Amino acid sequence: MKTRLFNQRLALALVSITAALVLPARAQGEEEDLNRFSALTRFGFNMSVRFKGLNAAPLLQGPRTAPGGQHYNYEDGYLLTDASGNHGHQTWFWGYDDSSRQVSGNNILLSRDTLKTPSTSLDDLPSFGGELVYTRMLGRIDRWRYGFEIAANYLNVSVYDDSRSAASLKHTTDAYPYTPGTSPPEATPSAPYQGSRKGPGFVVGDSPNSSSTPVPGPATAVGRHKFVGDLWGFRLGPYLEFPVTPEFKLSLSGGLSGGLMDAEVSWTEKVTLNGVSAGSLHGGGNDCDMLWGAYAAVNATWELDRHWSLVSSVQFQYLENYRHSFSGRTVEAKLNNAFFVNIGIGYRF
Repeated sequence: MKTRLFNQRLALALVSITAALVLPARAQGEEEDLNRFSALTRFGFNMSVRFKGLNAAPLLQGPRTAPGGQHYNYEDGYLLTDASGNHGHQTWFWGYDDSSRQVSGNNILLSRDTLKTPSTSLDDLPSFGGELVYTRMLGRIDRWRYGFEIAANYLNVSVYDDSRSAASLKHTTDAYPYTPGTSPPEATPSAPYQGSRKGPGFVVGDSPNSSSTPVPGPATAVGRHKFVGDLWGFRLGPYLEFPVTPEFKLSLSGGLSGGLMDAEVSWTEKVTLNGVSAGSLHGGGNDCDMLWGAYAAVNATWELDRHWSLVSSVQFQYLENYRHSFSGRTVEAKLNNAFFVNIGIGYRF
């Protein structure tokens, strides 16, 4: 009887010891899955683009060109840099339309209208992209787990706008001096004078005296603005995770972020004065710029099984604002108060 009772107690002790050894080993085996790779859809909010207003931009009529194909920079002529680099602050690379009207004293008068428009802000609709995230657990403190994360992401930031705004026009006349006692070439509207870059020709000074007067009447600018930006980003920083339940975990993360903005911009301003077309301006181009900042995020994970999980996060990201001048007009993308919502799936290994 005593032998049987002893054997039972021995068997129970062996089972207890085995369980004590096996269960921690199993738990340890589960925690050997220290890595997680996640693929997420990315939604961006609170970003905007601003096209700064035009200030005294020349409003030209028609695609007139000088010899050599250079565009006129005045409505009734041009004055450009000649082959000598305007040696002595004089140039022979100039032209005008009417000597009877544009010769005054010892000056050549060249005129153009200049346009002033207000700035235009375009609020971005939610932007879409994706993100790939790798996390590595480094250790634990009680129930808390800590490690680091590395992420690469992409976001398309695109805005389009058709707007109408009040504008103002000024008529500016620049007087370019020439040497007293000399006579400039004659010109008529049907036979304008056109000097070449290579020259030689009649020279005038390249530093004018300017005068401006407002153009009377209501002016309206109809603008078309387009900004298409591809933002290629990354982020890197530590995280701290707390298991709310065995399946559901919350974590905080933050650190360094960066992004390469690849922007394509175009804009057009068509102006009417007293209901009549007064000309148009347009510009655009491409540019790339690297931007730096920081991020902070709240992340949630729902474990479906040992390997697979649903992953989501809400991130705040500060990046330097993107700013560049396209054809004399400054375009700014505001990125310093953006936040993102990410939803996807993760695999632990």
